[in-house]
Amino acid sequence: MALESVLTGLSVEISDFGQQLAGISFSGQMHSLVVLDDNNKPVYPVILWNDVRTSKQCQEITDRLGQRLLEITKNIALEGFTLPKILWLQENEPEVWSRVKKIMLPKDYLSLWLTGNIYTEFSDAAGTLLLDIEKKQWSEEITDAFNIDMEILPELIESTDRTGFVKAEIAERYKLTNEVKVFAGGADNAAAALGVGLINEEVGLISMGTSGVVSAYEPKIADYKGKLHFFNHTVPGAYYSMGVTLAAGNSLNWYKETFGKGLSFNELLSEVYTVSPGSEGLLFTPYIVGERTPHFDSKIRGSFIGISAHHEQKHFSRAVLEGITFSLRDSKDIMEKTKNKKFKRLISVGGGAQNPDIMQMQADIFNSEMIRLTVEQGQGLGACMIAAFGCGLFDSLEAVTKSFVHYKEASFIPNPKNVARYEQIYQIWKQVYKNTSEISHQLVEFNDEG
Repeated sequence: MALESVLTGLSVEISDFGQQLAGISFSGQMHSLVVLDDNNKPVYPVILWNDVRTSKQCQEITDRLGQRLLEITKNIALEGFTLPKILWLQENEPEVWSRVKKIMLPKDYLSLWLTGNIYTEFSDAAGTLLLDIEKKQWSEEITDAFNIDMEILPELIESTDRTGFVKAEIAERYKLTNEVKVFAGGADNAAAALGVGLINEEVGLISMGTSGVVSAYEPKIADYKGKLHFFNHTVPGAYYSMGVTLAAGNSLNWYKETFGKGLSFNELLSEVYTVSPGSEGLLFTPYIVGERTPHFDSKIRGSFIGISAHHEQKHFSRAVLEGITFSLRDSKDIMEKTKNKKFKRLISVGGGAQNPDIMQMQADIFNSEMIRLTVEQGQGLGACMIAAFGCGLFDSLEAVTKSFVHYKEASFIPNPKNVARYEQIYQIWKQVYKNTSEISHQLVEFNDEG
């Protein structure tokens, strides 16, 4: 188990510093299904969040629960969530399902291994489609609808609550001589939100990795009508909303491998900033694997629109960057419109945050001041902050954040001229989906993916 390697490394590091480990916490992938027997042993390989075999089950959930699903869980049924995986297992592996006595999420299984205790916390439970997010309890209405025994669900606690202590035999094995406290932690995106300082409504988070994520702190329940994900935060009593661009960095990687093979990213993008905003009339939609927010369309595919004879590689490169950022803006605009409040600043993390020119493009397209972290640790830092608070080193998560999270002094301010131009282009870009979706759906049967 990878956790054993981590503990081995920790014991060496701590010994070198002459210190003792005080607490452990976790962040982990959401939605993935771990099923255990009555001896707390796995009875089936974990079904991961990115396993999409559950389209049939998602439709069944939607048909059976209708609007109640959104009212209770604040989310719509998607293949990645946990409940569809449970239904798939019931239908396709009945013998396995008959042996299931407890279901867990990945990080909580690690906590079980360390402590012998079974818990989950609200930020991870929110991604199962089984949690009443507002009441903070498992939904009996949903479990009854799908014949799921409530006894197989783990006990719910806060992210900052203690799940127990490291078992004596594990502590001895890894030379942990004091009682090491273990805290529940948070789902990956929730822990990352804490780890970048997303603890008030003034700032939003833009994350550009393989996928792109836009997140906002929510002090109370908000009704996004299923256009965004909505989950419990690691901050007790709070929530966060989240929009997803499925192929952010993935679109850039695809473009490089397809049209810039042999070039480094620096070489590929070296002339991008000699091109004016809008790529001289060239648009790109990053729907190469379908899209999540705001369309929830698995059959839509990407496109270049407006190709002219004068366009060169630098125009296509800039159009890809702009298209990714326009897609992220879709989520940001939904948040601001629903809240009736603009973000004062946006925190940018991931690959895009390392490039000053991309940062300026984000500032201009989002029309918002962009800031960066001095150190990006995200999910891991969020888990560490939870442990620090749980161990009593700070009296609030706000105090932990002030101590742990720092931003670079230099920020990126929107250029009014570019903002005005991008506003016009973005309104045109938004029309591409509605004008290409039907064509894209018709083409699916001719695609090897279809």
